[in-house]
Amino acid sequence: MYYSASYQSPVGALKLACDGENLVGLWIYGQKYYGGTILPELRENDGIPVLKAARDWLDRYFAGKKPAIAELPLAPAGGDFRQGVWDILREIPYGEVVTYGGIAQKLAAKMGRARMSPQAVGGAVGHNPIGIIIPCHRVVGGNDSLTGYAGGIPTKVRLLELEGADMSDLFIPSKGTAL
Repeated sequence: MYYSASYQSPVGALKLACDGENLVGLWIYGQKYYGGTILPELRENDGIPVLKAARDWLDRYFAGKKPAIAELPLAPAGGDFRQGVWDILREIPYGEVVTYGGIAQKLAAKMGRARMSPQAVGGAVGHNPIGIIIPCHRVVGGNDSLTGYAGGIPTKVRLLELEGADMSDLFIPSKGTAL
């Protein structure tokens, strides 16, 4: 059984989901992969402590604070590869960006492999079920392009600006598959 609560944020309406103990989802309404595989099983119940804690975390985040990811019990559903990518996402500091290729190199090193596909990493980043808290918005293309955010590029820009990221070298590509 999964439970959900809604949250109104500066980047739009969000849906939070938990399994009763752990946060398992945070999506922007209408984003790509909204609800993942648990959407049909969600029951609205905003009184669950972990959902209250997540709303408090988001209140502080959108107020410009930098709450620690470790404050929340997270349990995103995914295989070992995706979990490895999401673990690396959790290490990206507020206001900083990394590339898909950089994540691929780091994951390859952790796995004892010579290399890893940045495209495979991109797929895992795109399927992150706990957006904003697991900061997939801090990942950019190898050429500093603001590409590949399931919640939309304008939302990615707003989140990075909120965090005080240096946006001077970042740009929105004129075409691409992940806009």
